[in-house]
This record gives sequence, C-alpha cells and structure tokens, in this order.
Amino acid sequence: MNLTLKSTSAMALALTLLSAPAFADMSDATAFLDKEIGDQSALSRADQEAEMQWFIDAAKPYAGMEIKVVSETITTHEYESQVLAPAFTAITGIKLTHDLIGEGDVVEKLQTQMQSGENIYDAYINDSDLIGTHWRYQQVRNLTDFMAGEGKDVTNPGLDLDDFIGTQFTTAPDGKLYQLPDQQFANLYWFRYDWFNDEQNKADFKAKYGYDLGVPVNWSAYEDIAEFFTGRDLSRLGVDGKVYGNMDYGKKDPSLGWRYTDAWLSMAGVGSKGEPNGLPVDEWGIRVNDKSQPVGSCVDRGGATNGPAAVYAVTKAIDWLRNYSPPAAMGMTFSEAGPIPAQGNVAQQMFWYTTFTADTVKPGLPVMNEDGTPKWRMAPSPHGVYWEEGTKLGYQDVGSWTLMKSTPIDRAKAAWLYAQFVTSKTVDVKKSHVGLTFIRESTINHQSFTDRADKLGGLVEFYRSPARVAWSPTGTNVPDYPKLAQLWWQNIGDAMSGAKTPQQALDALCADQERVMERLERAGIQGDIGPKLNEKRDPAEWLAEPGSPKAKLANEDEDPKTVAYDDLIASWQ
Repeated sequence: MNLTLKSTSAMALALTLLSAPAFADMSDATAFLDKEIGDQSALSRADQEAEMQWFIDAAKPYAGMEIKVVSETITTHEYESQVLAPAFTAITGIKLTHDLIGEGDVVEKLQTQMQSGENIYDAYINDSDLIGTHWRYQQVRNLTDFMAGEGKDVTNPGLDLDDFIGTQFTTAPDGKLYQLPDQQFANLYWFRYDWFNDEQNKADFKAKYGYDLGVPVNWSAYEDIAEFFTGRDLSRLGVDGKVYGNMDYGKKDPSLGWRYTDAWLSMAGVGSKGEPNGLPVDEWGIRVNDKSQPVGSCVDRGGATNGPAAVYAVTKAIDWLRNYSPPAAMGMTFSEAGPIPAQGNVAQQMFWYTTFTADTVKPGLPVMNEDGTPKWRMAPSPHGVYWEEGTKLGYQDVGSWTLMKSTPIDRAKAAWLYAQFVTSKTVDVKKSHVGLTFIRESTINHQSFTDRADKLGGLVEFYRSPARVAWSPTGTNVPDYPKLAQLWWQNIGDAMSGAKTPQQALDALCADQERVMERLERAGIQGDIGPKLNEKRDPAEWLAEPGSPKAKLANEDEDPKTVAYDDLIASWQ
C-alpha cells in the first residue's frame, strides 16, 4: 500500500522536532503534547506529562544512540515514521529511524536476521501471524521474561497490557507474550448502504430473488447480491459507468496468498470450532496434536487444506472474481485493489481490510456524502456453507513489535522504549484517529470516537461489539510462516490462471506444506513442539470423523439469508 500521510501540521511539527537538540528536556515533550496530542489522549494532561517524563528519564543511558526499526507501509506506520519517530528523538535523545517497506520485505528481512544472526534492524513491527514461528524457533525475546528481567528498567509502568485488545494473539501456548501489538485491522464485509436502502433496488431485488436486500449472512445471499448489481444501471443515482457486485484481486503475487491464509478458507468453514483459532485444524488446514505439533495439511493426514470446504472456498472466489468484478481485478494485487470500492462503482466486497478506512472517508470521494458521512458501511463477512457457529469468521491483522535475540541488549532496550512510546496511552488515541487501527480498549471507548463514529461506517461499532472476538490472526499451528506463506500464492495463482483446477492446486499446496514440515521434523530444530507428521490414512476415514476436515456436502447452495444493517448494529448495543 502507498497510503501517504497528508497532515501539513503534523509534518511541520516533525520538522520542528527534528531540529531539536540531541539531549532534550521536558520542553520538547511539552511542545509535542501541545501541538500534536491536545485532548486526543486517554490520559489527562498531567498524566501525559508524567508518562513523557518517564520516557525522558528511562532513555538517558541511550541518548545519542542511532536505532533503526522497520514496518510495512500503511497509514498508521507512516504517522509513526514521519511524526512520532522525530518526536521520540527530540524527547529522548535517541536517534530513531523508522523505515517503511513492503510487508513481504519485512518478513524477508526478519527471516534473514533469523538465519544469519546479523542485526539488520533493532526491532520489527511484523504480523502476529508469525507467533507459531517465533515460539518454535525461540529467536525472539519473549516479552514476558524481558519485561521482568533485563528490560525491566526500560518497561513503562503505565504500559497497561490489560488495556491491549490483541495480546491473546501474540501469546504462545507456553503462556509467554512474544510480541506487543502496534496496530490492528480486521477484514469485514463492505457495501453501499445507500444502494441497499434505495427503494427501487429493494423492490427489484425482492421481486427477483424472493427475499429482502440486506447484509448477506451467507455466501448464497452474497452471490445473489453480486449478480443483481453487476451491470445494473444506477445512473438515476448519479453513478457513471458500469456497476459491479464484487471486488477482489487475482494477480499471482505474494499478496494473493494473504487473501487465502488470512481468512478466505475460515469464512468458508474449513477449520475447527474455537477462538481465537480452531483446534485441532486451523484456517490454513493444518492439523496439530495435543502437544501443538503440526501433524498434517492434506486430508490423508487429517489436515483440511485440500478438503471439500477448501475447494469450495477457492472455487467460489474465482467464480465471483470472473463473473462479478471489474475485468482489471484479475490482474491486481492487494494494494492496487484496496482503493477500488472508494471509486464508486462497486456494490459490495466480502473481504475488505479496515486499514483502508482512512482513505475511504476522504471528503469529495464518490462514496462520501457532503456532510462527511459515508455512503457505505462495514459489517461481519458472510460465511460459507461449511461454516458452523463457533468457527473463526474473519481475520484480524495485528502488526506487533518484535525484538530479536540477535539484537544487542542495549539496542533492544532503546528500541523497546520507542515501541512503548508509539503504543502509549499518551499518543494512542491521536494515532488511532490518523490510522484507524485500534489496539487499546481505552482508545476504542474514548469520547472522541463516540463523536466520530457516524463518519466511520461501522468501524467503531464493530470494535465495541462482542463480534470482534471471532476475528483473529493466523494462530500457532503454522510452524514456519515465511516458508509456508510463499507456497500459497504460487499454488492459488495456478488455480486463478486456470492452469490447474482448485482441487489440483490445493492438492499441490498441501503436499508442498507437508514437504516443508517433513524437513523441519527431520532437522529437529523446533524440538518437541515442531512438526511430527501423521501416517497417511484413507481420506474417507478422516472425512467420516466429526469436525474438520469436513466431508463434501451433497448441496453446497444453502438457502440465502440477509439481515437489515440497522438491526445488526442494534443487536451489538
């Protein structure tokens, strides 16, 4: 993504702070609080100043050090890099550089540091999707022990871990916290609220399909809505050009894999029941035993990556992309496809990342009203025919601070101070207004977001609702995220292009995953929590057992069901 920070006042502040002396005092913190934070904080002004004084004092042994950290490029991290990093430098005297690169590049740099032991960056914001990797390889500092031990003197007494909403995703089965959440965003259903409430659209839909146009609860309803809007003439509503009932992307690119590892298969119903991720089978289709050892990916070992539910998921995704999406979507990547709904010709998207909210509420867009309220809304994504109550329904990205053991301790401690600064209660409300990626309960419930809620299309309501717990990142079943994730886009890409059927592509994918796990098992480098593959059995035996993998249904077209958006929101109150 290339979501550029546009705040001129923020840029001016950053330039002012960059010119501050290397050894700062409270005056720099005061200037930062006055010009940048104001009343957009969960803390009182007195408590903000106390927290800043703690950072000043804790950083004194590291003043003058040059520290480098890295993250992917999204609006939240741009704000950190361009505004908060210079402020931190001015306030603490630690010369902090916050690099912004692509998400795939972040994983590559981290993987290189794991393999070489070379200290490339002093801290990483990398997805909690790597929690299974970090726990098994033990190459990152677990923060539970770090905060109680060698990092105790640089751990903010006001950090308040209980206030973070995503630490359950960054905690391993050993009960240790391995990463600190910095930003979170969910994948949700996105739709044109104005089109769905148009009386003629409602009447025409009811006449054609026999039920009410509304938020689809299941994939059958989503497909009907996609068909209904594709090619529909909405010029009477001021819409120019062709309308499409679906948006997605299909280019053979690393981001294509994220589409599927993130949640597509879980929405279809591939995994086992349970939160935050089902056990024994997760949404990647990887099965673990009672010791959390991965034991298989293919159905003949008890996995579900190539099972009927996964084939159904990939088949539907490809059909909808081809039949109901802009023709260019097939050749798009994640970042190219993300802004398309805001251009005003898409009726709905089943899987839309809320990180695009900040760019979809800009004044003047075709999807915005003149009063600053959006013409669109977000809601829980519909689920597929194999989905059961209690199964994971969606993905939540949790970009999290990660400290490698290969980073020298003094550098790790200085970087840890910055990680806590950008996630502190002093700055988090303001940061969240810029990037709209919530990590703290105190921020979500801040009065300023109550005041702004009607401008954000349901984002605040979702994060304040009980529904959000059904959205989670990749869990701990995945033993080596960097190695396994790259297999997905290559194999799914073969299905997208038509080179293979969905079944053939998923057969190849699960076999590829098991080859990696076999190598890890032989190497023994992950000890007694690494892979230990099951012996192969007749797939029919596994499919006959309860839970995942699930046997093919005789009818994969369930009765369509919708719900009125306003009724859905009311149910969350």
